[in-house]
Parts: sequence; C-alpha cells; structure tokens
Amino acid sequence: MLVSLFRLLSFLPLPALHAIGVVVGWLVFLLSPSYRRRLRSNITLAGHGASLYRAVGEAGKGMFELPFIWCASPRRVLRTARIVNWELVQQALAAKSGVIFLTPHLGCFEIAAQVVARHTSLSVLYRPPRKAALKPLIEGARARANLHLAPANLAGVRILLKALKTGQAIGLLPDQVPQNGEGVWAGFFGKPAYTMTLSAKLQQMSGAPLLLTYAQRLSWGRGYAIHFVPFEGTLDGTPEQQAQAINAAMEALIARCPAQYIWSYNRYKTPPGVSRPGEAAA
Repeated sequence: MLVSLFRLLSFLPLPALHAIGVVVGWLVFLLSPSYRRRLRSNITLAGHGASLYRAVGEAGKGMFELPFIWCASPRRVLRTARIVNWELVQQALAAKSGVIFLTPHLGCFEIAAQVVARHTSLSVLYRPPRKAALKPLIEGARARANLHLAPANLAGVRILLKALKTGQAIGLLPDQVPQNGEGVWAGFFGKPAYTMTLSAKLQQMSGAPLLLTYAQRLSWGRGYAIHFVPFEGTLDGTPEQQAQAINAAMEALIARCPAQYIWSYNRYKTPPGVSRPGEAAA
C-alpha cells in the first residue's frame, strides 16, 4: 500500500508536492511536542535560530519530495537538477584514485546520489530501515543504474574500498550516527556528537580525495542545485581530530542554507553500548 501511495504521489508536479509538504511540516511541528522541541533545540544550538520557521516548511518539503525522487522516472527527476562545480568531480575522476563524496542531511540528499550516478559508477553505504515495509521501497528506489548499495557492515566497507581502489566513487552520510565501535565523540556545533570514523579511514587507505556535496532545494518547486565543494581540512592526528575536521566541514556546508538541514534528526543521541565523554573516567 505504501509503495502504491508513493507511486501515485510521484505523478504530481514537484511544486505541488512541496506545497503539500509545507502544510504537513507545520502540522507536525504544531502537533508533536517532542519533534518541535528537538528541532528548535538543535537549530538554536547551532546558531541558526533565525531560520527556524523556514526549516519547518523545508522539513515538510523533504518528506513529500521523496515519492517524486524515488518513484518518478529517472529522466523526469534529473530534469529538475542543475549542477554547480562539476569540474571538481571531473578532475577527481580523471586522477583515477577514486572519489569520496560526503553528503550531510542537507537539502535533498537523495537526488545528489542520482546525479552523480548519471555520470559515473557510485557505491553508497546503506543501512536498511527499521520498518520492514519501507525496505523494498527504499532499496528499489536507490538501486538504480550505476548506483550500488553497500551494506553497513564489514562486507560493505570492503565493497567501498574496492570501488575506490579501482578509481570509482563512493558516497557517505558523515553526520549519520554510527553504531558502537564505528565512531568517536567529536564536537558538532559545539556539542559532543558520536561521529563516524569511516570517512577518514577510507581516505587514508585509498588516497582518494574528499568532495562535499549537497542538493539545495530551490524555491517554489523549481528543482535543485547540486553543489560540489572541495574539502579544505586536514585528516592528520587522532581519529577524534579527524572526525572534528569533517564535522567542521559539515558545519560550514550547512551554514550555506541552514533552513534545509534536517534539524529534527537526533544527531546527539548515544548509541547502545557507547559511553558519553567523561562517563568512562567517572
């Protein structure tokens, strides 16, 4: 039923889906105290409180654009995207040392992978959804031509590393909270957040450059601008210092369009089996 609903909604034009999303986004914000509290707390902590009300509508757009991104024809989806700084990707691919795309939960991150996969093979780390009903929908939508899913386990990491060593591209969500043993604590907008170490490890093992990317949602359903930005930090030092450098790069990226970050995401949660900073010493 859910798949059928998504396919039905995918026939609507993107402006209509975004308009519906704004309304639903505000309904969720007004009716859910826990959602409202987390969104307000996270965006204020990050210093982007002025974008709060716009973020409410953008969050709704993010929900209702998914039927279009996942179920509409690839040609129709890609017509809504315009690319900024693609020459950075071409230069990285020409070096044949692989490319690591880091895409935070900013804008329509789902379309960014489709845009890259249109031009080159892309393997992305994938963790199945907790709700089994969503699995066929998400996997069918993401596993498109040139877009390959790597499970979030050791076998998946081997797939990503192999892709890099053959000069191909991979994609990671660096602000996704990893599981126990897969991350370290590093500051994110001034607050400790459990952060994955995989990005830095894969870069050091392969020598592949890091490229930041995000799909900025344009107003009035006019589509998306897919931006590619070079990573200007350094990955020297301890895993904590490397994670901090990547988090700092994500903060700078989010500052470009703060209303479009998913502030309701529980970025500061503590995974099972992980001690918060200071607890072990105590």
